[in-house]
Amino acid sequence: AHHFRSLPGPTLTQLPSPAPPRLPSHSSSCQIVIAMESALLGMGNPLLDISSVVDQALLDKYGLQMDNQILAEEKHAGLFKELASHADVEFIAGGATQNSIRVAQWMLQIPGATSYMGSVGKDEYADKMTEVCSKDGVKVCYQVAEGTPTGTCGVCIKDGERSLVANLAAADKFEVSHVKKAENWKLVEDAKIVYSAGFFMTSSPESMTLVSEQCAKSNTIYCLNLSAPFLMEVPPFKATLMATLPNVDFLFGNENEARTFAKSEGWATEDVAEIAAKIACMPKTNGSRCRTVVFTQGMDSTVLVHNGQTKVYPVTPLAKEDLVDTNGAGDAFVGGFLSQLVCGKSLDDCVRAGHYAANVIIQQSGCKFPAKPSFNWIA
Repeated sequence: AHHFRSLPGPTLTQLPSPAPPRLPSHSSSCQIVIAMESALLGMGNPLLDISSVVDQALLDKYGLQMDNQILAEEKHAGLFKELASHADVEFIAGGATQNSIRVAQWMLQIPGATSYMGSVGKDEYADKMTEVCSKDGVKVCYQVAEGTPTGTCGVCIKDGERSLVANLAAADKFEVSHVKKAENWKLVEDAKIVYSAGFFMTSSPESMTLVSEQCAKSNTIYCLNLSAPFLMEVPPFKATLMATLPNVDFLFGNENEARTFAKSEGWATEDVAEIAAKIACMPKTNGSRCRTVVFTQGMDSTVLVHNGQTKVYPVTPLAKEDLVDTNGAGDAFVGGFLSQLVCGKSLDDCVRAGHYAANVIIQQSGCKFPAKPSFNWIA
């Protein structure tokens, strides 16, 4: 049994960090640039999204379920070509962590405030992603896996919902040696926050362990996303998750992932708030801050547990006719949330920004956004 001692923690509207920069209330961006260089680092699986509207017949053909994320198997080989042949197909820079970092960068509007590591091939797809991210202001530090194509993700959209099939390819070739390179390790050391989607556990668990342990030692905020039910259902991935969890300061996920986690732990509850509270109390390496757990629930309220308190936040309502597709909504929520967290804002503001960003993204096809956010920063 684990014994916990009560640690004095912040209130819900405070964050365990230095005094936040003063921002003018009318500001639509974080205008204080001081100490924002490479403040937020993402590490994940960069993928080019191949996105198209599909019918039920295609979903049945490849055994796909809506609102689910899986890794491609042999039976999915024809899916990517089939999607690419559709008249409405779109090729969009994707990958869960990369999406979140791009959204955070868009919210911050400070070039170079974010950086990102992942593995790509030496091809046109990688060039396209580098171009998009650089244009957004993200500093990309890709490892190039020569001889392997850049990873892709089939995005099947039906009635605004999505089903994702990832073919990791080069993304699966990420090596811990890339993180250890002096210029890349400096990004780890300089970051105020490091974030990875759970999908990164499938490609480089060693990198995740190394970086999360470093964050716990240096009191850097480490954030992780549960990302998909299969990560808790496949024993090696679940083992990596449980080994990493003690180093996690902020854990994100959605209601399906929360319930799958509870089931994998043998907990007899499907109550999302209760699950969040239980995860928040699990053992933690860095005792200087408590673990915060944030679970989104689509159009239902977002649940946040922090310092023994549970808060529920209604989402920004959206008319059904304005919903284009939900692909990237969860990633966008995290990006919005982290854009405030890195500026030392309250958790209330973090959730508000997460809801704003997700609301913008679901009115676009894929993880795309207008030139500037209209989010109201609170001083």
